[in-house]
Amino acid sequence: MKKSFAYIMSLLIISTMMLGACKPAASSGPVEIKYMMWGSPEELAVWQTIVNEFETSHPNIKVTVDVSDWDGYWEKLKVLYASNTPPDVFAMDAPLFRDWQSRGVLLDLQPYIDQKPGFLDGFYPQALQNYNIDGHYYGLPRDCQTIVMFYNKDMFDAANVAYPQANWTYDDFRQIASQLTKDNNGDGKTDQWGFGADLWDMELFWSEAIWAHGGDIISQDHTQTLIGDPQAREGWKFISDLVVTDQSMPNPDTAAQFGYDLYAAGVVAMWPMGHWAVPDYKAVEFQYDVAPMPVGPAGQATSINSAGFVVSKDSKNPEAAWEFIQFAMSETGQTRLTQLGFALPVLKSVAESDTFLKQDGYSMNQQVFIDSIAFAHVKPSFKGYDEWATIVGDGMNPVWLGEQELNTTLAEIVPAANEVLTKYNQ
Repeated sequence: MKKSFAYIMSLLIISTMMLGACKPAASSGPVEIKYMMWGSPEELAVWQTIVNEFETSHPNIKVTVDVSDWDGYWEKLKVLYASNTPPDVFAMDAPLFRDWQSRGVLLDLQPYIDQKPGFLDGFYPQALQNYNIDGHYYGLPRDCQTIVMFYNKDMFDAANVAYPQANWTYDDFRQIASQLTKDNNGDGKTDQWGFGADLWDMELFWSEAIWAHGGDIISQDHTQTLIGDPQAREGWKFISDLVVTDQSMPNPDTAAQFGYDLYAAGVVAMWPMGHWAVPDYKAVEFQYDVAPMPVGPAGQATSINSAGFVVSKDSKNPEAAWEFIQFAMSETGQTRLTQLGFALPVLKSVAESDTFLKQDGYSMNQQVFIDSIAFAHVKPSFKGYDEWATIVGDGMNPVWLGEQELNTTLAEIVPAANEVLTKYNQ
């Protein structure tokens, strides 16, 4: 018997309703994302405050923060990627960014940025530079670091030496370092040095010395190591004179006897460092302040680096991850991070406000960190960075120990460093 059209339609409606009833109900709970970072318990506490505020304004997103120490962080990240369970958002050290981006595991953030015209206008461009590849951002900075010269005012006062000024030169610097190197115990052994620095990585001193003498670190296309060029050698020679000739700077073996931070240990008068060390210096028992890095033959130079955010390409919730990054880069998020004291904000409106310039518990001249941006060089980021840095850092050690001549050492290091660049640029 032929069924009526109305009858057939009623059956279809009933069937559709029954099929719908069989489908699982859509989840009404919040989207969950994980943010991984390196840091201390104090940093975790501040990040939890930021997360709490974010979740209040974004009740549909829940964020879990996972914090590890530096070495453990990178090992854990590798394990998670190997098991196909990467975090949604994770912290990135800018020099390592290109290695990670070249693996194809990072989300291109440019489409999200394009939806918010002017979003990046309020940030320091130097902090943004390393995350831009061919006009696309695969990461964004969460904070930045300029290197400045910390100095022990008590040591300067005891020696009746004037504090470093904004326009002091490398010649002034060398003279002051010699004046402040002393044998306070009278036993014929130096127990106070005018200057100290970590000479293994470029960030804290040797890149500044090379730039200030007119040299450079690496070619713009990341294919040639430039630290052996004539002007760069002048920067290296300046450091060698401090360590080997003047002995106003302890060599790495001597420095190791006092731990990592010779400045906090009270054995050096001057110490180049970033803002990340400032919270630890609350505990020092001497008066201190900061000055810009000195002016060299080619001008004034310092280094600027950043920690950033990246999003896993395989994140199941990239929109939520992007919302979280936007919040952390907003005035609210940047203000909370500034109160932690570990870094210079990347958002100009926060960095140039009392939030940063008049932080509680610090009497040093915070403006120096901002003013240094004007002559800062971005710390290079390139594929093979870790391997390249190890060749240079380890290779220069015999010079600082007085065991090998500078030119001979550079003649060995540069070809080896170039081999790394060639390998990673094939």
